[in-house]
Amino acid sequence: MANDTKEIVPQSSDGFLRVSAESPAEVNAADRAALIRKGNELFNAGKIDVAKKIFLTVRYSDGLLRVGEKTLEAGDALEALRLFWLAGDRSVVESMTERMAGIVRQWLREDA
Repeated sequence: MANDTKEIVPQSSDGFLRVSAESPAEVNAADRAALIRKGNELFNAGKIDVAKKIFLTVRYSDGLLRVGEKTLEAGDALEALRLFWLAGDRSVVESMTERMAGIVRQWLREDA
């Protein structure tokens, strides 16, 4: 399986994912499915950052939503918002934006 991982998830010599300028439309269906499976495995193993890179590369909405939820739980609301936006979950984006705007309004009232 280790050799399969290198073929599915190309890595540089430093162990980081190598991300090309390829758009998701250029990734064939079989490669996309293999990457999604690998991303899911990594996500389930707790390697959220690596899974996030894969899900971003192939624009996998479900994976981006799950990573967004974990990111929000970790306290990084802006990154979570970006992931929800990329996943296309407009209701969550709208809800988060409204809450953030409320916080800013409160800050402005406190400073006045």
